[in-house]
Amino acid sequence: MVGKKIIFYILAASIAGTFVLLYVQYNSSKNILALIDGNQKYLDEYRINSELKELEKDVVRIESNINDVISTNDPVYSTGIDAKIAKISTDLDHLQQISDDSITVNKIDELDMVVQKKINFSKALLDSFYAKGKAPAEKLIATLRGKRLMDSIYHVARNIEDSRLAVIARLTASNINSGKKAQRFNTILIVLVLVFGAALFWYIINIIQKLILSEKRVKESAQIKENFMANMSHEIRTPMNAILGFTNLLQRKKLDEESKEYVQTIQKSGENLLTTINDILDLSKIEAGMMRIEAAPFSIGALVHSIEAMFKGKATEKGIEMSSFIDESLPDTLDGDATRLTQILVNLIGNAIKFTQKGTVTIKITNEGQKDNVISTGITITDTGIGIAKEKLDTIFDRFKQAEDSVTRRYGGTGLGLSIAKDLILIQNGIVVVESEPGQGTSFYITIPYKIAAATVATTFPEQYPVINHEGFEAVYVLVVEDNEINQSLIRHLFKSWNLLFDMVNNGKEAMDALQLHPHKYSLVLMDIQMPEMDGYTATQLIRHQLKNDLPIIAMTAHALAGEREKCLTYGMNEYISKPIREQQLHELITRLTKVNSLMMLPETTAKKEGIGNYIFIDLAYMKEISGGNMEYEKTVTEQFIEAIPEELAAMEKAWQSSGISQLQQLSHNLKTTISVMGLNEKLQTFLDALEYEKLTEVSFQQNFQSVKSICDGALTEAKQLYAGF
Repeated sequence: MVGKKIIFYILAASIAGTFVLLYVQYNSSKNILALIDGNQKYLDEYRINSELKELEKDVVRIESNINDVISTNDPVYSTGIDAKIAKISTDLDHLQQISDDSITVNKIDELDMVVQKKINFSKALLDSFYAKGKAPAEKLIATLRGKRLMDSIYHVARNIEDSRLAVIARLTASNINSGKKAQRFNTILIVLVLVFGAALFWYIINIIQKLILSEKRVKESAQIKENFMANMSHEIRTPMNAILGFTNLLQRKKLDEESKEYVQTIQKSGENLLTTINDILDLSKIEAGMMRIEAAPFSIGALVHSIEAMFKGKATEKGIEMSSFIDESLPDTLDGDATRLTQILVNLIGNAIKFTQKGTVTIKITNEGQKDNVISTGITITDTGIGIAKEKLDTIFDRFKQAEDSVTRRYGGTGLGLSIAKDLILIQNGIVVVESEPGQGTSFYITIPYKIAAATVATTFPEQYPVINHEGFEAVYVLVVEDNEINQSLIRHLFKSWNLLFDMVNNGKEAMDALQLHPHKYSLVLMDIQMPEMDGYTATQLIRHQLKNDLPIIAMTAHALAGEREKCLTYGMNEYISKPIREQQLHELITRLTKVNSLMMLPETTAKKEGIGNYIFIDLAYMKEISGGNMEYEKTVTEQFIEAIPEELAAMEKAWQSSGISQLQQLSHNLKTTISVMGLNEKLQTFLDALEYEKLTEVSFQQNFQSVKSICDGALTEAKQLYAGF
């Protein structure tokens, strides 16, 4: 009741205040308009005075011209008299329009009459001169009639000016009065606005304070929970990545059976914990509105095949038959976020296998209808597992909840997976429905709209690769300056296959030391741009100016920006090659700069389908091109990729949390090299460029970093599958 009264009083005060402001504004505007009108009349008075003066001058000029004609007996002085007479008539017409003062009107009529007499006398004088000669004309001048008429004109004009002075006095008084009123009302208006504004501001602040106080207790517990989850998940990820990384390394060592069992237990527990942490991070991103949906062409068939291959081993272990079906009427290439769809399917299929002891798990992709260029893609995940009671179906998508408490004890899990999956479906304008019977199994029905992509997604690799004829490279010795381990492996593999001698150092300072120690040993320097201790730009300038060494230098950089080559040349480098390095391009540069006769033979290539090419994230074309069929090299760089990615992502996150912006930029740049071996540059370039070059906020960092991490996580899963196949 009190609240309603307050609203009524506020409304009444607002209406009253509005009327007061309108009244003040109306009076202020009226006085301003009166002031403007008075000023216009001032201008009219100035024009009247000017016209009177001009009229007098014209009459005098006519009289002077006629006197000159008579005195000099030269008709040339009469030129222009008719034009002056016409102008006098025009000025008199303007003056006749004055109607605001009766005295002025009478005086203007009198002036008109006297001026006409004066003009007529001047014409008669000129006619007498032309008809009778100079003497009669001079005799007519001597009558002084023209002088008397001119004096009358002056007299009447002064009378008009005097009468206008009274008008000007009235205008002045009126303008002063209007100005004072306008100023007074404007002052009142300003005061009222300030008063109303201050009152409104005070009231709003008072309401905000009350709202803050009333909602503080409600939000406090939820905020503490969210902050705790976000902070702890970030803090735990770094040591967890290290644990999993070193566990993978331990598994490759020769261990006894008991030690292997311990290591496998550590790895499984670590992976389960990392999954939980990832769920918490995704949950935090969704609640903060930071979950981004990226649209890009993807193959729905390849995606399903990849996920099926991912779970095939686990399903086989449990004796579960796993199968998939894709409707032939559904286009294979769709435009949408394959990463989020993968996350949804991994979650649902993982649950299906987890809760199924025997029987089947089926994935079915169907065409649910098309409108214009958008197709409703139906996804059904069916299992023959333990099922869910009907009364529990409404709560399974709630956070931190599972169908039964016994499920958590027996199967584990946080209860976040289905909640996250549902949120990801809804973000993509999709729907999800679940049907289940205890003991009979569960079916999840999902519909997500995707655009039909214009182009297909290629999954082919060249059957043959460039073959190097390394003759002529025997005398070439290259100094490689590169700090990235994967790029070092790539260059080491290439140069060994070319029988090309090389030394490898990790930064510009080490390169300087090598060139000082062996100034004539090397034929060429392959120089990375961004490195710790000393970057490539600084090292190149010191080589040129301090060491006075002019050996060829090829710049290597992950920057793909316009003008980058010109910048490298400005710093003294001879050429530029962008990462990922292409074998043919590097070979041609070394051949040209060292002036050796070495050839690269490029046989015709044909395309063939390979099973290992059906990946959603990684693209093996570049690795295949570089390896030239060397499986040992492919296995090595794949292993390095699997080990490096978690460490570099953890380092980037740590750099941001410790405000190490320059370190974050360096790590973002280095990651471009690490990911290139798996063909991820196109997918990650935009996000890594943002992390390297843009001025970041917490929101923009998380958006870009989580996009990088999400794609890298998918790539790691596929890379591990690839590695297992070697």
